[in-house]
Amino acid sequence: MKINGKHYRAIWRAPCGAVQVIDQRWLPHELRIATLANRQDFADAIRDMWVRGAPLIGATAAYGVAVQMAEDPSDAALDETCEVLHATRPTAINLKWALDEMTRVLRPLAPEARAEAAYKRAAGICDEDVEINRQIGLHGLEIIREIAAKKAGARVNVLTHCNAGWPATVDWGTATSPIYHAVEAGIDVHVFVDETRPRNQGAQLTAWELKSHGVSHDLIVDNAGGHLMQHGEIDLVIVGTDRTTARGDVCNKIGTYLKALAAKANGVPFYVALPSPTIDWTVQDGVKEIPIEERGAEEVTHVQGRDPEGRIISVQISPDGTGARNSAFDVTPAELVTGLITERGVVAAEPQALAAAFPDLAPQ
Repeated sequence: MKINGKHYRAIWRAPCGAVQVIDQRWLPHELRIATLANRQDFADAIRDMWVRGAPLIGATAAYGVAVQMAEDPSDAALDETCEVLHATRPTAINLKWALDEMTRVLRPLAPEARAEAAYKRAAGICDEDVEINRQIGLHGLEIIREIAAKKAGARVNVLTHCNAGWPATVDWGTATSPIYHAVEAGIDVHVFVDETRPRNQGAQLTAWELKSHGVSHDLIVDNAGGHLMQHGEIDLVIVGTDRTTARGDVCNKIGTYLKALAAKANGVPFYVALPSPTIDWTVQDGVKEIPIEERGAEEVTHVQGRDPEGRIISVQISPDGTGARNSAFDVTPAELVTGLITERGVVAAEPQALAAAFPDLAPQ
């Protein structure tokens, strides 16, 4: 996608060979490019959310392995790197998927062949992510096109939650890809962007990327979504996912479950944009089995923004001594999901449908 007319991916390998990312901690106020030079840089970038979003976390981890293999291609270094990177964010399954994939490719090779192969596979994972997200967009476009036809061309209103846009992937995004494709197809689309406390990824990232790409949008507080649904102002909800179970339960940013409940109560379609690497075929019951990351209290007690002098600062919003609970994700049961928008089409959130759509991936 584009920033000020220039195309960017969220992660790339520069001509000099260095791996670079957009450091998302400073968006939307500053565009900062960070170079990740060693394993610790990659671990810090994932854990401290320089990069975030399940697909991008996986791609970043893959390049983290490649950088380490260029420094030390031994079996011990490969195992330790995967262990260190996997410990950074436990919920997003793409992280484990990418590390397993890198290990599968590299383990049989002689150490001297591993660095080149690792960089090649990491680049492949990035390119595959872009194509997966493009296909998600094309399948989701048909949903938006159908709604637009029923409304006789009137504006289609989409509600998003968190950021499942291109900064959460290598490019295109998941939940935003259908929106971008619809805009390019000439469909009148407007996006209501949940702010998404506590880190405000909607306010800081989704609003920023939509503005950068010229997509009509309004920022709303998290609790406004149900109100807009009650008054018929939302035509569909599209969210992303960090892990989806074999039966279709969806783990996503905290607050997603409440949006799904509101959508169900008001007859609003609730779709999840699902890249296949985000399916965890080993898990059935998402509520009971998916580990939910607990992050630091300061993300709840403080907010980051730009002051009148243009400085990016963090300010405390709670009383001294007040504790905070910061569960980063929640699980939306499959029965609340209208459909899963995958790279192979729109699939029912049911075990049989998922297995049929991905027979090459589902365990037999």
